[in-house]
Amino acid sequence: MNFINARHISFIALILMALTAVAQDNDKILNRQYADMKRIHYGFSVGCNFQDLLITNNGYVSEDGQSWFADIPNHSPGFCVNVLADLRLSEHFNLRLSPGMYFGNKVVKYYNATPPEEALEPNIFKQSQNVKATYIVVPLDLKISTKRYHNIRPYFTTGVTGLYDLSKERPEQLRLKDFDVLLTVGMGCDFYLPFFKLCPEVKFCFGLKNLLETNRPDLQDNPAMEVFTKSVSKIKNNMVVVTFYFE
Repeated sequence: MNFINARHISFIALILMALTAVAQDNDKILNRQYADMKRIHYGFSVGCNFQDLLITNNGYVSEDGQSWFADIPNHSPGFCVNVLADLRLSEHFNLRLSPGMYFGNKVVKYYNATPPEEALEPNIFKQSQNVKATYIVVPLDLKISTKRYHNIRPYFTTGVTGLYDLSKERPEQLRLKDFDVLLTVGMGCDFYLPFFKLCPEVKFCFGLKNLLETNRPDLQDNPAMEVFTKSVSKIKNNMVVVTFYFE
């Protein structure tokens, strides 16, 4: 399973190249020369996220000889919105808190790994589950900026994000735990415009917890669905977030 495919990377690169070209056209005039001198400043962001799950299959074989494995072959973009509080630590370091909400989904596909000649029901090769998510997120990032060049200033970020899923529990094949902690790394660029600073950013998020809920008394009377939960040993969050900060 790819963490992010080439189309997403190309889309992000084109946006950054276009913004760089626009900023360079106006680099003779220094916009917002004292914007980075403020001790604290605020802003907001909008963007999209590409949610993924790192699924570890264990090769479980049910009593009837069926073996299944789960995967997410495709990714669809979700929406995210955040508010921002930025604390200047020094010339090149800022501490940023940006709580907000992420909306998205992941479609998990289940494939029958049993050879057709051994399967009791050879026509059943695939099932799916739409895992919808409404996350409250609290990212805390350290922003490491280079020197400003005219109206452009690239930067890198690293940090942690607390995440809580507001989605209602449903008796489906896989159930995920509500809370997670993610390590994040990212990159972006400050574009100093006449009236505000625009900061496109790409962030890669890696979940630390096993999200699979194994205590499923709701499936004890439904062995046909319980086999999917037993076929998976670990699930971790992976996510790519593309945001545009307005500061």
